[in-house]
Amino acid sequence: MSACNNVGNRCILEAVRDALSLPARGMARLWIEAPRPRRIVRWPAAPWLAVATVCFGAFMGQLDASIVTLAFPSLATDFHTSLAAVEWVSLAYLLTLIALLAAAGRIADAVGRKQVYLYGFVVFTAASAACGFAPSLGALVGFRVLQAVGAAMLQSNSVALVTTSVPRERIRAALGVQAAAQALGLALGPTLGGIIVSNLGWRWIFGINLPVGVLATVAGYFLLPRTRTRSSARVDGPGVLLLAATTTPALIGVSAVSGLGLPPAAVLGLFAVAAAAGIGFWRWERRAAAPLIDPAAIANPLVRRGLLGALGGYLVLFGPLVLVPIVLSSHGVSELRAGLLLTALPAGFGLAAGFGNSVLPLRWADSTRCVAGVLLSTVALAGLIILPITGPALVPLLALTGIGLGIFTPANNAMIMANIPERSAGIGGGLVNLSRGLGTALGVAFTTLALDQAGSAGSHVALGILAVAALLTAAVSSRR
Repeated sequence: MSACNNVGNRCILEAVRDALSLPARGMARLWIEAPRPRRIVRWPAAPWLAVATVCFGAFMGQLDASIVTLAFPSLATDFHTSLAAVEWVSLAYLLTLIALLAAAGRIADAVGRKQVYLYGFVVFTAASAACGFAPSLGALVGFRVLQAVGAAMLQSNSVALVTTSVPRERIRAALGVQAAAQALGLALGPTLGGIIVSNLGWRWIFGINLPVGVLATVAGYFLLPRTRTRSSARVDGPGVLLLAATTTPALIGVSAVSGLGLPPAAVLGLFAVAAAAGIGFWRWERRAAAPLIDPAAIANPLVRRGLLGALGGYLVLFGPLVLVPIVLSSHGVSELRAGLLLTALPAGFGLAAGFGNSVLPLRWADSTRCVAGVLLSTVALAGLIILPITGPALVPLLALTGIGLGIFTPANNAMIMANIPERSAGIGGGLVNLSRGLGTALGVAFTTLALDQAGSAGSHVALGILAVAALLTAAVSSRR
């Protein structure tokens, strides 16, 4: 009888243990990357389906970046606050994104890039819905932080998913397609934002993310390949905190200098904190067991120069996106017309990024394409300095600037990713987007600073800064 009882007790204990392990097994399955259907895997166009899926995120991220600024006046009116307070809707998003990009890339390299990318879409889409229903400015800023978490999961993986999905000889062309999708998002942002805010209200600028997010999540589940090689699963917590402590005060300090309105002592304090944290981050990463930024990933000088090039390229790209609408508005040009004229820049970028690889000589190395592209943009910026921005030369010169950057960006990205080990592709993509984010912030800040401090000559000073940045980017690219 006791033997039967013992058997029964063991059965009960095993049943209880199995029942308790079900949630754990369910949680584990959440991080198991689903394979693509065999029909998709066997299709010759399968790599390009993966690239097309990544383009959803590239498009949505840049659309969101360029469309939100059009809503600033409406936000200030609805929430009865100043434009300086409304600026945190963008600033909070940008600071969170930059702080998390490298960490998200590290996690994706460890647990699977496809899965992190898909969950990034879920977080981004849900946060977009929450932004649309935000009852206050504080709630909107909080939801934008959550949206930036999803964006970091997307952007840190986008370049890595492209480069690990297509054959090595097609990487440059695939990155060009992705850059073209980003340019399309930038191009549609000003015009679409003006139409939506004018006719439907600012809440709907977040609503347009919902159908794109749902479609992209479903497409990614079936079309994105699983991660083939993975790195250590350890995440460098102190490194994440030190990187955030470096970039956040630095970007707030730059924004303060360009008109955010902080006392000079506070601005100096921000830069001092950023410098101290930056030194601490560098020292910590050199001795950390699982560093946030793998030294092997940036040991190659080509990678370091490429990251500097990515920063410079996006600084030059986003400077005119801030400068031109402000100058045109001061001359009585409507927001909608200014947005249409400004579309020439990202449209040129998209055309060159998408088709430049098939037009330029095949024998040109990536470094040659980088130098040629950024020098073309420098010539166009010089033309904008000489000729009046309100004149008929504006559209062709903006288009020429975009074409040069559209030639530069895919070649620069291909150079970076070709020199990063596949196991670190996620962190490599995160570093690329980190450099882009810093370049974007500096382009906006330097342009705003020039307009704020240089008076009537502000536009020429801003364009001069952008031209110098373009020349420095060309110099960095030529040393390869």
